[in-house]
Amino acid sequence: MMEINYDVTEEAFIDFNLYHSKNSKTYRKSMALQRFLIPVMYVMLAVIFSLILDMPLLFLLIPFLILSIVWVIFSPSLYYRMIKRTARKMIREGDNGSMLGEHSMVFTEEGLKEISKTGVASVSWSGIVDFGEDDSNFYLYNSSLSAYILPKKDLQDAETLRKLIHEKVKKTA
Repeated sequence: MMEINYDVTEEAFIDFNLYHSKNSKTYRKSMALQRFLIPVMYVMLAVIFSLILDMPLLFLLIPFLILSIVWVIFSPSLYYRMIKRTARKMIREGDNGSMLGEHSMVFTEEGLKEISKTGVASVSWSGIVDFGEDDSNFYLYNSSLSAYILPKKDLQDAETLRKLIHEKVKKTA
């Protein structure tokens, strides 16, 4: 049995949203589609304007190609900035006491128990559907959209916890 105490901050929640968007197949497909479909539409606009305005295609194609290149280069950073802004707004919308703040988590052979100021949640290891991590946090997914966020800065032995989680999640997956 292992018990940890940790503080989930707004920044940790934002980190989770960024991690999830970078690792979700759906998010990645959506971003790739937006990243490359919009430049194709720019080129199509150049062709349409060339026909409608009876202007040389090359004259219109050059600025639209420049816009396309700028879009391909900068759209990922814009996309992730939008995710950060949206996550901040969601946090500030209402009472998020059960998500943010001080938590304790007890790891047992059967599963885990999360204790926060709003109550206790118990989950068996089979209820942890995935595990992820970035430089700052561990993410114990309890569904395809949500996870328990464990900030590494609050952990005394992150490597032991990582091994435990890999062992338990691998057994049930």
